[in-house]
Amino acid sequence: MTIPSIDILHKVVAVAKEAGSFIRKESESFDRDAVEHKGFNDLVSYVDKTAEKIIVEGLKGVLPGAGFIAEEGTGEQNPEGPNWIIDPLDGTTNFVHGIPAFAVSIALYDAGELTLGVVYEVIGDECFSALKGSGAWLNDKPIRVSQAARLESGLIATGFPYAKFDHMPQYLDVLTEFMRSTHGVRRIGSAAIDLAYTACGRFEGFFEYGLKPWDVAAGILLVKEAGGELSDFTGGDQYLFGGQIVAANALHNDILSVIRKQWPEDETRMKS
Repeated sequence: MTIPSIDILHKVVAVAKEAGSFIRKESESFDRDAVEHKGFNDLVSYVDKTAEKIIVEGLKGVLPGAGFIAEEGTGEQNPEGPNWIIDPLDGTTNFVHGIPAFAVSIALYDAGELTLGVVYEVIGDECFSALKGSGAWLNDKPIRVSQAARLESGLIATGFPYAKFDHMPQYLDVLTEFMRSTHGVRRIGSAAIDLAYTACGRFEGFFEYGLKPWDVAAGILLVKEAGGELSDFTGGDQYLFGGQIVAANALHNDILSVIRKQWPEDETRMKS
């Protein structure tokens, strides 16, 4: 595994912003009739697909030979070398409905490790970035997770199930507990933004199930490099490819304990 340079990180940021500029322009006149359905409540449009092509073409020049794990299937995965993990438009449903909360997410995965991550929140023009072992930044300023040490003073983010509802009763029990024991629960509609906001201290923690690696890859590194903690719902480390994630500041164990209390062990270990 080779850690990318700061120069490479800056080039990836430029690619993310190029895709973001295209998305921002299209958001001004987007027609809902252009939406396609990949599955129940799983939306995609020419904006997602074109943004992904912009990103893939840009990244080919940044790190020649790297493969791609991309939501819309652009590019080929490299089974032996580094791979870019890409979500060209995280928060597509928000985009389609004109809600200004969506992001470009790009991560580099090499030898079982995330080494670079960029989340570009398009409308707010906020670019979160991280480099393994070097820290995390928001628009080039260093960021850290929240210093809040009590659950009752924390703000928790999550994502509502939108396609698979098998775990809905447990999920609602968890929500009920957090609503009673924290400052509140927020649902933005973009896991990449939720993780970025956790990394910079706006949220004390984030949890969700039913996720894909491109939803969380860049955000995971942001949280790690900002001093946060991560796990799956069992407390294990299968949060990139396992479909479940708990990301937080020092309240991680408190947040995880609420989830495990309401979510039986056999259900916790099920892939979402």
